[in-house]
Amino acid sequence: MNRAIALGTFDGLHRAHCKVLDLPKEYSKTAITFKKPPKMYSEVPQELIMDFSDKVAALEKLGFTQVVALDFEQVKQIEPLDFLDYITENFKPSLISCGFNYRFGKGGKGDTALLRDYCEKNGIECRICKEVRSGGETVSSTAIRNLLKNGEIKKANSLMYEPFSFSGVVKSGDARGRQLGYPTVNQDYPDNLVKVKFGVYKSRVTVMGKTYSGLTNIGIRPTFETDHVTSETFIKRFSGDLYNKVVKISLKEYLREEIKFASAEELRKQIEIDLTK
Repeated sequence: MNRAIALGTFDGLHRAHCKVLDLPKEYSKTAITFKKPPKMYSEVPQELIMDFSDKVAALEKLGFTQVVALDFEQVKQIEPLDFLDYITENFKPSLISCGFNYRFGKGGKGDTALLRDYCEKNGIECRICKEVRSGGETVSSTAIRNLLKNGEIKKANSLMYEPFSFSGVVKSGDARGRQLGYPTVNQDYPDNLVKVKFGVYKSRVTVMGKTYSGLTNIGIRPTFETDHVTSETFIKRFSGDLYNKVVKISLKEYLREEIKFASAEELRKQIEIDLTK
């Protein structure tokens, strides 16, 4: 079977990525990406939109039977043509697909013009996907990252293959939610992910293969302040012990900012209001 290769970081798997990844069904499909994108190695590391394991799972849903995760530290000194030789020698592609702004090789010197020329000389079909625009703006990981930071979760999700989500082990908390009548699952917010706007979100919660509606607070809990970013989720119509279990949280809608309440009773009343929205 002929092999088609998609090249890219694919952080967030947005609409433009999906164009690159939309390869013919008759091909065996391989995605060549990075476990840690190059921009995570800069002086100010770029935060991710999607955890690597979630990215692999999404790529598999899109029909990719192989996901190759390159180590940027090992390949960053490879010259562009040597990088392309490595791909052709190891994967023998009949088709290579990438985005219009894809760069590769030492110092990012390789571009789509070089790739197209290389493919022509080696009998490989080359697909360079044009930019995708939404609302007059280019769809990009950077744009989505900014939307998430501004709490525009609905707009961000509309541009991605799957809603923004994260997973984490449930840890024991201080049981204040239980005391208020709204027990929560408490998780540390992943350090490597983009920090969404602090506040309360409608969410979808995946627990042991089942999905529930939830209400998630992300931030530092100003009423009962913490020194790190946490995620606390009340799961509707669920009861049970989830300590030390991995729970996936998908954010659906931003409801309000974090508020410092004068009392636990005020917080309880606000939760009741949030649950009606």
